[in-house]
Amino acid sequence: MKKVLVFGGFGFLGHYLVHELLKRGYKVTVADIHENEKLESNITYIKCDITSKENVENVFENKQFDFVYNLAGFANLDTAIKYPIETIQLNVIGNMHILEQCVKNNISRFVYASSQSMYGISDSSHELDEDNSAKNPVTAYAIAKWRAEQKLHTMSTEKFIVTSIRPSTVFGASPRLRSDIVFNNLVACAYTTGKIEIMSDGSPWRPIVHIRDVCSAFIAGIEAPSKLVSGRAFNVGVLNGNFTVRDIAEAAQRAVPGCDLVFTGEHGADSRTYKVGFSRILTELSDYYKPKWDLDMGGRELVEFFDEIDLRESQFRGRNTIRLKQLKHLIDNNMLGSDLRYKI
Repeated sequence: MKKVLVFGGFGFLGHYLVHELLKRGYKVTVADIHENEKLESNITYIKCDITSKENVENVFENKQFDFVYNLAGFANLDTAIKYPIETIQLNVIGNMHILEQCVKNNISRFVYASSQSMYGISDSSHELDEDNSAKNPVTAYAIAKWRAEQKLHTMSTEKFIVTSIRPSTVFGASPRLRSDIVFNNLVACAYTTGKIEIMSDGSPWRPIVHIRDVCSAFIAGIEAPSKLVSGRAFNVGVLNGNFTVRDIAEAAQRAVPGCDLVFTGEHGADSRTYKVGFSRILTELSDYYKPKWDLDMGGRELVEFFDEIDLRESQFRGRNTIRLKQLKHLIDNNMLGSDLRYKI
C-alpha cells in the first residue's frame, strides 16, 4: 500500500482529495494546522504549521511516505492583499521546508497546488498555456506561487518527480465551504437573498472548474507515468472551460429558479479578464484526467448542500466561509499572531 502525505488535507480542496486517495487504496496522513473533529479512523493526523521548519521536520520524523502533496497556504486574494509578506512566507518558505524534507527522505513524487493567477492581467483574445505565456503576477499570492514553482522545478530529477497543478477558479460544495470564490458566492447569494447583483458589465472572462475535477488532476500527478508529469505544470479545467461573468451568473440563476439577476455595470468592464488553455492536461493526461462536472451540475450540488446545512445569509457572509474574516477572528482571539502564525 502506497503512503501519501497531504499538507493542507483538511481544507476546501484537501477534504475531497484525501477521500479520493482513500477510495483508491492509499494510506493517507494529513498534516494541517487545523484539526478535524470528525477525523476518520483510517487517516493519520499530524498538526503542523509549514512556516515552522521544526514542525515540518517532525511530520517526516521516523515515517516513510511515497508521495507528498502541498495544498497548504493562503488561497484567497483579499488575504494576500492584506498580508502580502505573510503570504509569501507561507506559500514560498513553507513550501521550501516541505521540499527539503522530501529530498532528504527520498520521496518519489511531489505535487504542488499552484495557481493560474501567475499569468496576471492578459489579452483575452487568446488562451494562456503553461510554458509559452508570459507570467505577470500582480498580487503577493500570485508572486508566491510563481516563485515556488520556479524553485521546485529546478529540483525535479529522475528519482524525485515534481509536478505543479494550476487549477482554474474552483467551485463546488465542501464541508470546508468557501463562499469567497465566484460561483459559490453567486449561488449562495441567490439562495439566501433571492438576488444576484453583478457590479461589472458581465463581459470579463474567467476559467472555472469543479473541485472534484481538480482532485482528479491531483491524482493524475501521482498515477500518470513520470515521463508525462516530471518537471511540468498543468492548467486544470474542462473543454470550453472559460466563461464570461455573465455566463457564470446566469448559471447561478438557473440553480436557484426565481432569483433576480441584475447587472449594475457601475464598475464598468473589469480589466481582470483572461482565458486559459487546457489542451495539455486534456490530451496528454487523458487516460488519467477525466473531468465530469459542468456549471449546472455544480449549481444543483451547491443548492442541495445548502438545503442540507440550512444555509442562511449570516453564515454565507460569516467567518466560517470567508477566509479573511476567519483570520481576523483568530487574531482578535489571540489564536493567531500578527505574523499569521498559529500559536501551537
